[in-house]
Amino acid sequence: MAATVNPDLKKERENSSFDPNKITSFLYGGPEIVKKKRELESLALNDPDYQHEDLNFMSQEQQYETFLKKTLLMVTKVRELKIDVADRHFYRSAVIGTNPDPLGLHVGMFLPTLYGQASQEQKDKWLKMAENFAIIGTYAQTEMGHGTFLRGLETTATYDPKTQEFILNTPNLTASKWWPGGLGKTSNYCVLMAQLYIHGKSYGPHPFMVQIRSLQDHKPLPGVTVGDIGPKFGYDSIDNGFLALNNVRIPRENMLMKHSKVAPDGTYVKPPSSKLAYGTMVFVRATIVNDSATALAIATTIAIRYSCVRRQSEMRPGHPEPQVLDYVTQQYKLFPYLAAAYAFWLTGQTMMSVYTTSSSQISKGDISVLPELHALSAGLKALSSWVANVGMEECRMACGGHGYSHASGLPRLYANMTPGATYEGENTVMMLQTARYLMKSYNQSLQGEKLAGSVAYLSGVQPVPAAGRTRNMLDLGVLCDAYRHRAARLVHEAAVQLRNERQAGKDQPDAWNAASVDLVKAAMAHSQYFVVKNFAERLTDSTLDSSISDVLTRLCQLHALHGLVTNSGDFLEDGYLTGTDVRQARRHINALMAKLRPDAVALVDAFDFPDGILNSVLGRYDGNVYEHLLEWAKASPLNKTDVHQSYHKYLKPFLEDNRAKL
Repeated sequence: MAATVNPDLKKERENSSFDPNKITSFLYGGPEIVKKKRELESLALNDPDYQHEDLNFMSQEQQYETFLKKTLLMVTKVRELKIDVADRHFYRSAVIGTNPDPLGLHVGMFLPTLYGQASQEQKDKWLKMAENFAIIGTYAQTEMGHGTFLRGLETTATYDPKTQEFILNTPNLTASKWWPGGLGKTSNYCVLMAQLYIHGKSYGPHPFMVQIRSLQDHKPLPGVTVGDIGPKFGYDSIDNGFLALNNVRIPRENMLMKHSKVAPDGTYVKPPSSKLAYGTMVFVRATIVNDSATALAIATTIAIRYSCVRRQSEMRPGHPEPQVLDYVTQQYKLFPYLAAAYAFWLTGQTMMSVYTTSSSQISKGDISVLPELHALSAGLKALSSWVANVGMEECRMACGGHGYSHASGLPRLYANMTPGATYEGENTVMMLQTARYLMKSYNQSLQGEKLAGSVAYLSGVQPVPAAGRTRNMLDLGVLCDAYRHRAARLVHEAAVQLRNERQAGKDQPDAWNAASVDLVKAAMAHSQYFVVKNFAERLTDSTLDSSISDVLTRLCQLHALHGLVTNSGDFLEDGYLTGTDVRQARRHINALMAKLRPDAVALVDAFDFPDGILNSVLGRYDGNVYEHLLEWAKASPLNKTDVHQSYHKYLKPFLEDNRAKL
């Protein structure tokens, strides 16, 4: 087993133009945070209690059991080690990696929903138990027949004023709750989203606190049918479940009543705003932006390191095989996604900051920020998860045949991260929600209202510059202006298309459907503008030294230019950019890739993923890929014996029978 770093990777690191630790500090918020991060990761990765067989060699049941054990052990150790709440995600990521875990929805949705939707009395009753894992909960919203369309949920909660109880029912097959993580085997409680009925009248979906399993023997309670939905494309370490309810009664106090209320006599008290329920969803969608950035960062780390270790073909006849990353086509596959990983990393931080600030305002009764927050989080969730999906697959294919092996870590990463395009809101629907806010804002601007925040630019579409005007297509100000103009124009054109459909005689729903392709395109442009603008603004940080600022600026330029060239038709349609501008942009991309090539390994090193989190033979920090690839293969259960038992059962009789016939 080689004990030294692969010479190609060593040379890459020696020739970089900057110290990766400086970018690591920038990405994580300072050297002290990085120090704490590394300490906690080391603590977890070196703990023998967390060691287990490679997940790729386990059945679904074994993976679930392994992760349940690890997660419960992690909860205990976090308490014993007294790890601060702000630092727990570092420790958790080292224990869990990019895999989901059976307590993920307890922490990620069950608790946040109690924080945001429960009254003080309800918090007093349940929150301490939930925070201390005396009860385990999940969030049961999605049904077999309905997901993103919340108003279409079929599960019913009918109020009985005589007993002051809600009667919960799953009226038909498609109303079965389907997909909630931790529901299949782990949780004993759930927050259930169900249609509220009082005196025969529907009041729409509301959250209810429901016990589904006994706290004594964990068996389903009377009227509760619950289980695991079976193998999926990924997510084998978590028990996604189904749930059906038959006349299950819960006390009136089990409806979460921070906002909406039902009095003992059945009087319904509506919330100050229907948008108050957005809080949990906004938080989760902001988290998905961060998760998408992490997935892209891991994928590009694996692919770029491996592309430096892997040597392939002859660029010049008779010369040594070059590193795969020296091929410009390989750079064009990988570097734009490296830039996107940085862009979404910084966008995710901004989204979390906006969410925290907005939550503070909302808690004081100011709900004016909710519509924009909801629209922004929906669009960025969709954009980031879409790009991450495409990027992870591009990275896998860029690793050639070995990328197809689970040893690369890329198939499992893709399978675990790709659901982000559909959970917590299907992406096309998310973009249409963003578009709805854009249409409303655009119409307000036409009526003379002053817009602010992320839609301030909609106050007017910029005039088209005179043809032939020369631009510096590397100037971030010029690039931001181009993205702003494109977004404003596409919003304007979507609004015109919507108006034309109405004038043609369609009602609002049909007109919206007819214009939906344009509306999604407008929302996408709006979201992309936000990402580019945010990236550029983050580079104005005065604490960045020149070496860091230079390389990050190149990444920002590459991200903006690649998006511009990929969507060049949008920028050319109205003459805002010229063919000369786009050709210049394409040339700049090649020049930027050449400048980024010596820094590529240092840029992925700066993400600071230890091998225990990467879980990739191809992406190892030391670059000793081939030795470990063979070692990994030998660990396969099929290699436990030289002759597999199936030989004696099937192959030997088959061969002997055929030989006897000769």
